[in-house]
Amino acid sequence: MSKGRLLTEAYVDFSRVVQAGLRSSVARNAASLYVVHFVNYLVPLIMVPYLARVLGPRAWGLVAFAQAFGQYLILIVEYGFNLSATREVARCRDALERRADLFAGVLGAKAVLAFLVLVVAFVVAHWVPIFREHPKILWAGVFWALATAFNLMWYFQGLERMRLVATLEIGAKVVALMGVLVLVKGPEDGWKVLALTGVASLFSTAAGLALAYSEIPVRLPSWKGVWETLRLGWNMFLFRSAVSLYTVGNVFILGLFAPPHIVGYYAGAEKLSKAFLGLLGPISQALYPRLSHLVQHSLTEAARLARVGLKVMGVGGMVLGLVVFVLAPFLVRFLLGEGYEQAIPVVRILSLLVPLIALSNVLGIQWMLPLGLERPFNAIILSAGLINLALAVLLAPRYAHVGMALAVVVSEAFVTLAIWGVLQRRHMNPIIFGRNKEGEKCM
Repeated sequence: MSKGRLLTEAYVDFSRVVQAGLRSSVARNAASLYVVHFVNYLVPLIMVPYLARVLGPRAWGLVAFAQAFGQYLILIVEYGFNLSATREVARCRDALERRADLFAGVLGAKAVLAFLVLVVAFVVAHWVPIFREHPKILWAGVFWALATAFNLMWYFQGLERMRLVATLEIGAKVVALMGVLVLVKGPEDGWKVLALTGVASLFSTAAGLALAYSEIPVRLPSWKGVWETLRLGWNMFLFRSAVSLYTVGNVFILGLFAPPHIVGYYAGAEKLSKAFLGLLGPISQALYPRLSHLVQHSLTEAARLARVGLKVMGVGGMVLGLVVFVLAPFLVRFLLGEGYEQAIPVVRILSLLVPLIALSNVLGIQWMLPLGLERPFNAIILSAGLINLALAVLLAPRYAHVGMALAVVVSEAFVTLAIWGVLQRRHMNPIIFGRNKEGEKCM
C-alpha cells in the first residue's frame, strides 16, 4: 500500500472521529462545562487582581491558609463521592429507585461527616497559632467548606446533565463575585471572601436539591444506606486523601513553616498555574462518566475514547504549560500586581504541573478507576502524598515557597510515571489496549 493511500485513509479516519466526537454526548457535555470554566476564568480575572491589591500579600496569605484548611474539610465531607457516587449514578441512571436510595445515602453520609468536621475545627482553633490569632478567618473558612462540600455536581454529572451543572455553577460564581466587589474593601475584610463564597454555594446547592427532588422520591437517609454509601466511596476517599497531601494542602503545609506573606506568594502562583490547568477540566469531567459507562459494555470502545482523551489532554497540557512558563512575569504583574514579584519563579516551576497532571488524570482517573484498579491507583497516590509531605518538611523551612513548589512537581512526576508503569505491567495501556480485539464485556 502506498504512502499516499495510507495518509488519505488516516485523514478520512481522523475526520470521522472528529465528526462523531462533535455529535457525541461527551463533546456536548464538555462544551457545557466549558461555559462554566469560561465564567470560572472571567470571575478570577476580576476577583484575583482585586483581592491581591486590596488585601495585600499578608491578608491574602491568611485567606489562602484558611481556604487550604477548608479544602481538607471539604475532602472529608465529600468523601470521594464526586468520583464514586458519580460512577454509581452513571451505572444506574435508568433505575429511579436505586438513584433515590443513593441520593439519600450520600446526603446522610455527608451530614455525619460534617458533624465530625466541626469537632475537628474546634480542636484546630486552639492548636494552630494563626487560627488562634484570627478566629474569624477560621470559621469563615469552615462555613465555606461545609457549604461547598454539599454541592450536587456528582449527581448531575453522573446523569451527564452538564448544562444544568453549568447553570448552577455560573449563578454561584456571579453572586460571590458581586458580594466580594461590594463588601471587601481592605485587609480586615479577608474573612468576608470565604463567607460570601459559602453563601453563594448554599444557593447553588438549594437549587440543585429542588431539581433533584423533582424527579426522584424524597427519602430520609437510613443508617444502613449511609453505611453502604460510605463503604462504596471508601477507595475514592483514600485516593482523594492521598491526593490532598500534594495538591490542596500545600498552602496549609507551607503556612505551618512560613509567615503569611510568603504563603501569599505561593498561593498566588498556585492559583495562576491551576487556572491554566483548569482549561482542560471540562474534557476530564465529561470523559469520566462516559468511560465509566463504556467500560461496562465494551472495553475496546472505552480504550478508544481514552486514547483520544490522552492525545487531547497531553498536547493541550504541554502547550498550556509552555505558555505559563514563558508568560510568568507578565501574568504575575497583571493579575497579582506589585509586591508579588517573588511569585514569578514559583509560577515557572508549577508550570510543569500542567502537562503532568493532564496525563496522569487521563491515565489514572479516566482509565484506571473505571476499570476498577482502585488499589494500585491509591497506592501510587498515597506514595506520592508521602513523598510530597517529606519533601515539604525538608524544603519549605529552608527554601520557603520555592521549596514547596519543587516538592509538588517531583510528587506529580512520580504519579505520572508510576501510573504508566502499572498499566504497562498489566498490559492495560490504553494506547495499545483493544486495538486488535472485538468489543469485550467488563465483568
